[in-house]
Amino acid sequence: MTGLAREQGFAPGVGDIEIYANTDGQGIWLAWQNNQPLGCIAAVTYNPGYAFIGLFVVKQDHRGQGIGHRLWRHALQTLNSVECIGLEAAVQMVGFYEKAGFQKDCVTTRRQMLCLSDQSNNPNTTLLHRSDINVVSLRDISLEAVQRYDERHEISPRPHFLELWLRHKAGEVFVAMDSKGECHGYVRIRPCLLPIGDGWRVGPWLAEDAGMASLLLNNAMDRHKGVVLIDTPGHNHSAKTLTTAKGFKPMGSTVRMYKGVMPKGHDRNVYGLACLELG
Repeated sequence: MTGLAREQGFAPGVGDIEIYANTDGQGIWLAWQNNQPLGCIAAVTYNPGYAFIGLFVVKQDHRGQGIGHRLWRHALQTLNSVECIGLEAAVQMVGFYEKAGFQKDCVTTRRQMLCLSDQSNNPNTTLLHRSDINVVSLRDISLEAVQRYDERHEISPRPHFLELWLRHKAGEVFVAMDSKGECHGYVRIRPCLLPIGDGWRVGPWLAEDAGMASLLLNNAMDRHKGVVLIDTPGHNHSAKTLTTAKGFKPMGSTVRMYKGVMPKGHDRNVYGLACLELG
């Protein structure tokens, strides 16, 4: 499945698939023939109020045979009791999803830049801070503090997913922490697989203001050299301004869609999405 996602230009992060599969005890559904996977879809339930569909892929030479429709119907059936379902739609697929009852919410933009700075091998390099906030590694703050912050700013509580995501051995997490040990934002950067070669993906990237978001991103990027990708949500206009100022260029877009009632303003403090496959 990682290979399929890589071929499609999804730039899967190292270790992502195992997190998708384990977030709610099932996660990924496969289409098989003669003991070979022909396609897949992720249908992950965070809780009874929210789920997300992604990683919807069928091998090129098996398209047009109804495999994608069967995967799609199975995903919807699996999530039929969930109040709200989200997904990221390729532009050419928006009409298909609208027929299934999904409505357009905003445009998600993938941005890319080449980072030439790499301080990861310099033992004397310290994290950047500001007067009221220290930026620390995840090991220097309680996971519960990060989860509390995430719950206030994300669509739906996701403690199980977040713990798997942040504690995964691939990549690093940087957290904005005050003097009382409370979280005010965080960012994860992880290795990813480009269609040709490797790179880095940033996400989740949450912060209470643009200045703090910039501080977190600088700390993450200073230690990782190469191609860096960020998926920015359409409702956060500061994310576009900030990433453009740092040299990121738009390289493609998808449409965030929902079936069911979605609270407004839920992504105001989200600068970069964890992944398009799980929202």
